[in-house]
Amino acid sequence: MLGAITAAAAMPVVNAMPAAADVYGSNSDLYRARVEGVDFGRRARRHEVFDNDLTQRGPVPLSTIVAPHGGGIEPGTSELCLAVAGYHPATLAPTGGPTYDYWMLEGLLSTGNDTLHVTTTNCDDAMARSLCGGARTALTLHGCTTAAADGMGEVLVGGRHAALRGLLIAQLVAGGFGAVDASGHASLAGMAPENLTNRTLLSAGAQLEIVTPVRHAMFGINTREQRRHTTTPTFWAFTSACRTALATWAAGQEVL
Repeated sequence: MLGAITAAAAMPVVNAMPAAADVYGSNSDLYRARVEGVDFGRRARRHEVFDNDLTQRGPVPLSTIVAPHGGGIEPGTSELCLAVAGYHPATLAPTGGPTYDYWMLEGLLSTGNDTLHVTTTNCDDAMARSLCGGARTALTLHGCTTAAADGMGEVLVGGRHAALRGLLIAQLVAGGFGAVDASGHASLAGMAPENLTNRTLLSAGAQLEIVTPVRHAMFGINTREQRRHTTTPTFWAFTSACRTALATWAAGQEVL
């Protein structure tokens, strides 16, 4: 698989400035300047919790899945967000096993979706902050170019949660993907405390930077309209690796 793919609630952002390649300094700036439903869209799911049992504590969200640059911005990450959260990207039907809260922002433009990119250290979307801030950890899905990955690997695993990073790397490598620890990467490490990935109850999460050829191999027809309908075995192998890593981590958590 690897050879074929290679061939083919925290402090708010204050006076946020755009990153070098960003047009907008925050999600709020983007929302004020663009038209929701035309230029961009947002999707989220928060699972209902009702606890009226006085003898034991109800469930606590362990993980939130996030695609901050979905749709046409970093193609393939919206579909992965849904699948890793436990839902089929075409039907939104549960695929079996645990389901997770999720949030995504999607670029809807016919061209130029990169102008909608807001670096996750400046993400101030209220729902995104709330979902991540109410979970023990988060898994954030990103796309990058091979050049941006500096030849380190096909999937750069970052974020401040070292244990989850290790589990993700192990599962992705076992699934045939060239996953490496990105904690030392100059720009893709995801180590900033204000990064949405790390705005969790543990102040730590994990992020995946997936190179373009790997994401392209996940779909038979790589367009926003058809990706959800044409997922390939590569897509589901990647999804399975992420879900196994999350479940393995969750199994060791004691929530009092």
